[in-house]
Amino acid sequence: MDLTTQMNAAEVAAYQFQGQDISWLVDHRAEHRGDHPFLIWEPKDGADRTWTYAEFAEETKRVAAGLHAKGVGEGDKVLIHTENCPEAVFAWYGCARLGAVAVTTNIRSVAAEVEYFINQTGCVGAVTQPQYVDTVAKAGPGLGWIVVTDDNSGVETDAGQLDHGHPSFTTLTGDPESIPKRVADPLAPAGILFTSGTTSKPKAVVHTHGNMLWAAKVNPTNIDMSPDDVYLASLPFFHVNTQSWAIWTTIGCGGTVVLQPKFSASRFWDVIAKHSVTHISLIPFVIKAAFEQGIPESHTVKVGVFGLIMPVLDQMMNMRVLAAYGMTELVTHCVHSSPYESYPDLAMGKVSPGYEYLIVNQDTGQICKEGEQGELWIRGIRGISVFLEYFGNQEATDAFFDADGWGHTGDIVQLLEDGNIRYCDRDKDALKVGGENVSAREVEDAIREVPGLADIAVVAQTHPMLDMVPVAFIIKADPNADEAALSEQIIGTCKEKLADFKVPRAVYFTDEFPTAELGKVSKKELRDLADSYVGDNS
Repeated sequence: MDLTTQMNAAEVAAYQFQGQDISWLVDHRAEHRGDHPFLIWEPKDGADRTWTYAEFAEETKRVAAGLHAKGVGEGDKVLIHTENCPEAVFAWYGCARLGAVAVTTNIRSVAAEVEYFINQTGCVGAVTQPQYVDTVAKAGPGLGWIVVTDDNSGVETDAGQLDHGHPSFTTLTGDPESIPKRVADPLAPAGILFTSGTTSKPKAVVHTHGNMLWAAKVNPTNIDMSPDDVYLASLPFFHVNTQSWAIWTTIGCGGTVVLQPKFSASRFWDVIAKHSVTHISLIPFVIKAAFEQGIPESHTVKVGVFGLIMPVLDQMMNMRVLAAYGMTELVTHCVHSSPYESYPDLAMGKVSPGYEYLIVNQDTGQICKEGEQGELWIRGIRGISVFLEYFGNQEATDAFFDADGWGHTGDIVQLLEDGNIRYCDRDKDALKVGGENVSAREVEDAIREVPGLADIAVVAQTHPMLDMVPVAFIIKADPNADEAALSEQIIGTCKEKLADFKVPRAVYFTDEFPTAELGKVSKKELRDLADSYVGDNS
């Protein structure tokens, strides 16, 4: 038997990155493009600061040595719970040098959620900021160590927040010569991002060194980014957009990334002008803010990465808007538009090289024909072009990947002529709130802790800025129960157990839920009903 027939697809794909890992690529850039600016930190207050590729590589080595001195080794998980800041990026790439895994988590999470993140992944230590140290300490009493940045992403910290008793991030440094030597393994885990889908608890998406190398190779071509281009990263570092679409793309072509603590509407165009930004990520609230600030007659942005083909948006924003579709599990732009093709309005582009797609009728299991809607399935290579697994959750991993390797995205799309794809809807139990994934079931589980409720259904309600927000429909166990008191208790319980963007914006009471086929709750009808109430609580 030929040797290659005994190898699986992931092993063969990993061989294409033989001798390479994340640290190799960073060091390669430091050697061959060392003087070029890589990371520009643009804080809310104070002066900006720049690290060249050579300086960035050295900083990550020193942090890796500091982590090693704390006992962090291959396979260990390190929590990074911060707003966007240089320290978070140094810690992430410092972990990669050791073969450790950086677990980046949503700063809007409450202590109960952070406790779940820590316990689910088995974090040994944490990097955080003064504004979040109490939350992390409460959530992780068993953590071996916590280091804290000296400020809150460039904002001076008040004395009360500094009285936390934990070492400064500046102590997380050491001699680069002390870093243990490792054999590059493209399939080794490098990072974990938590994402919500249709299941109750967020799932820990594992990205590998090979995922980063893959993204670095294909992303620049996908969005037409070159070594002299500049990507503005203002969306959260704990999202795939900034980690992969912005930073991995930038390292892949040897360009520059401008990092802000968070998106700033008032500074949007000023920062773009200051740093001659050429590439940005566009989501609905970014577009809205850009228009509200006024589109400059001339600006430097060449490409805005969005989800749909909208020629009118190109004209109004005076930039090329490229369609790109992906999700945390799919690492990068697995569907995107090409500047050399034309597409129907509101299409998503076509499947990217290195991926395969199907559109499958959820009821019949048959492949959809032109004009039909179905769930988008994407197939790539696990650990290379798609994520490796959900850490500690084999059941969820098996639910996402079927036996033939197809990833079931939960997104409903329509097949158009010429192989074009149009986005239609998300799975009925998954919401997208201002760019954040929310599981309706997770919110429902939190609400179920409130006594006196016969049934619960959480759905999306249209919102002018955030696209959608969660609202709750409730059937009372006692028809005479006080609705105002129940409403207050429901919202209060959700605020205690869930991040703010998951908390229902409104609670509606009803005697019964509309039903669809097989007697299931018709969440589509509830969504329509919720939208009819938009004026009541927008």
